[in-house]
Amino acid sequence: MFYAAKHQHRAKLNFQKLLEAITRERQLVRAIAYVVQSPEIDQSSFIAMLLQNGYEIKSKSLRLRTDGTSKGDWDMGIAIDTMAMAERLDVVALVSGDGDFVDLVNMLKAKGLRVEVYSFPHSTAEELRTACTEFYQIGAELLIAHAFPRERQTAESPGAAAPVKADHPVSG
Repeated sequence: MFYAAKHQHRAKLNFQKLLEAITRERQLVRAIAYVVQSPEIDQSSFIAMLLQNGYEIKSKSLRLRTDGTSKGDWDMGIAIDTMAMAERLDVVALVSGDGDFVDLVNMLKAKGLRVEVYSFPHSTAEELRTACTEFYQIGAELLIAHAFPRERQTAESPGAAAPVKADHPVSG
């Protein structure tokens, strides 16, 4: 979500407002942020902010393969953690647009859980929107605007994306 906010909106996601929008007066069981760390990027301030706002941090290092590519996703870890907690939950809020989570969403729903997906509309797989109980678009109200300087537009650089009407906008 950090990179989607940065690249799509030139903004930062306000993780405090996001958590408030998700909980909406409901009892929070756990808020887990899954972080991939790279030796070249200092994420200590980001992690401290998440901790300060009530998130538990799960972290792993970016793995560099011998062919020069890298791997650093948390899909399996998120699925395992979610299934381990499923018996104690009524609602799972997944902050991702990744279509790889469709099977997890379907399994959670088969167990009787409500599954809410929170994501940016342009980076959410249609299959995930269809599979979840409710899709909530992350909009401008959850962003810290102008967190990254606007790149100079040239004839070759793309302009801003057109706004999309939300299925269910998240209000913060």
